[in-house]
Amino acid sequence: MSTGRDRVVLVTGGSRGIGLAVARRFQDAGDRVAVTFRTKPPAGPEGRTEGATDLLGLRCDVTSQADVDNAFDTVEEQWGPVEVLVSNAGVTRDSLLLRMGEDTWQEVLDTNLTGAYRVVRRAVRGMVRAHAGRIVLVSSAAGFAGGPGQANYAASKSGLLGLARSLARELGSRGVTVNLVAPGPVATEMLDDVAQTRMAELTAMVPLGRVATPEEVAAAVTFLASSEASYITGTVLPVDGGLAMGI
Repeated sequence: MSTGRDRVVLVTGGSRGIGLAVARRFQDAGDRVAVTFRTKPPAGPEGRTEGATDLLGLRCDVTSQADVDNAFDTVEEQWGPVEVLVSNAGVTRDSLLLRMGEDTWQEVLDTNLTGAYRVVRRAVRGMVRAHAGRIVLVSSAAGFAGGPGQANYAASKSGLLGLARSLARELGSRGVTVNLVAPGPVATEMLDDVAQTRMAELTAMVPLGRVATPEEVAAAVTFLASSEASYITGTVLPVDGGLAMGI
């Protein structure tokens, strides 16, 4: 893996929000970046610096192993093996446990946790051969603090910690690092669906008194994928304004 730029980067769930901000930050640094999406491809680079190239958009549902394999095959055919993987694709289906059907539970776990397993398992083939690689899993402060109506979401996000730390031990000798970023509330479309009263409650719980921007989360992700973070693996980097500190 190159220690500089022009690396091959794949960001799942990269058509909007945190994923798109992460993809654009890698792209601005000179990396070749592919993003997966389920329904809508990422917006073009309008208003960006002159000469900026667009992202490679790949339709992919991470609950489908065939989709995941096809996405990786496309990237490998065009650019070569993925050197940096950011597993960001995720969904929420909030409901109190007594009202939560097993299908709602399973959909969130299959996307957020098993989906991460699928893309990481596919990515490490090339990383192990190269004896180098960076993997960043996007978790959530809810995975550590919990949240009412979010038993499925919190379970899926906390499960990523066990996955990351197990893989950090498995892959460390091969030069591959595996880390977690755990955002708190972030100004994305997902947060737009939250009722104003609940938003006020969330913001009041954050010591910094505001929600994060996607770009602030992207900065943490790209740091963990950088050469400066070469001796960091199996860790959680909270980007939550202090929301879950001490948990």
